[in-house]
Amino acid sequence: KMPRELITLSVGQCGNQVGARFWEQLCLEHGISNDGILEDFANEGNDRKDVFFYQADDLQYIPRALLIDLEPRVITTIQEKKPFGKLFNRENIFIHKEGSGAGNIWPEGYHQSEETFNDIFNMIDREADGSDSLEGFMLIHSVAGGTGSGMGSHILEELADRYPKKLIQTYSVFPEANNIPVHPYNAILTLQRLITEADSVFVVDNSALMRTVDEKLKISNPNTDEINSLISTIMSASTSTLRFPGYLNNDLVGLIAPLIPTPRTHFLITGYTPFTTSRQTHSIRKTSVLNIMKRLLDPKNIMTSTDTKNGCYISMLDILQGDIDPNEVNKSLQTIRDRELATFIPWG
Repeated sequence: KMPRELITLSVGQCGNQVGARFWEQLCLEHGISNDGILEDFANEGNDRKDVFFYQADDLQYIPRALLIDLEPRVITTIQEKKPFGKLFNRENIFIHKEGSGAGNIWPEGYHQSEETFNDIFNMIDREADGSDSLEGFMLIHSVAGGTGSGMGSHILEELADRYPKKLIQTYSVFPEANNIPVHPYNAILTLQRLITEADSVFVVDNSALMRTVDEKLKISNPNTDEINSLISTIMSASTSTLRFPGYLNNDLVGLIAPLIPTPRTHFLITGYTPFTTSRQTHSIRKTSVLNIMKRLLDPKNIMTSTDTKNGCYISMLDILQGDIDPNEVNKSLQTIRDRELATFIPWG
């Protein structure tokens, strides 16, 4: 079956930093080396690299990605210092010629995106034209900063208008409580576009990430790279069925359709277990399917500050990786129902 390609757009400082870790994770999972060549051990795999990569004439794998920012610092660092930084197509990198950024101001990011609309969408159109069966777009951004929020909002509007039949999925990083007065305004203005233009939004809550690092990983002062590593882990897991096909959820519409019964209920919360970071090299102990499913329901493993114990779920999807007996999955689901460990809407 022909893979349904996805084009990834990393916008702003946060979007590009998270995106860099995401592509590093994908390369490791698919056996792609720093120079884009497939490692010998990965030649026999039945994975679908083509969903996120395309192969150049010299057999190098190139990410279907655009790196977009209004100031050069982050993208330059990715290109020069990150292990996989040289994989990206230089024609798919946009840095505003003035390089002054958006100053944390949503209207500034939005306005500069309007001014550079043709340059950005020439890159997007070229990448889309190079796809055999494009399914949609993935936007990685923050809703707080000026570029991720303002420029991200304008790109969302134009994508929905230009590609009305393609899905738009976002990984949107929400800020923790702080004293920066413009962040709430940026978030509200961006939320309006996420509500009307996106088909699915993975909500990534900085407050929940910091809590997870502190309580689960016992790291008191995590660096940005460690936080971004957690986000990229969630992104990798949530796209794993697209890249390593099984019986279900082999494309994006099949993945999100059961989770979104009506169009406006497309804000998704994510959970993950077990978490590790580069500081922690210990092996994960053997566990059971039921134990994993129970831990995924634990609010401490959920990446949003949501009281799931006193609320109810509309729908839920667990992606379990590894050699798993389907009978064990069915038994675990029945146990969760019998013990009422998760409450669902009565009409679901």
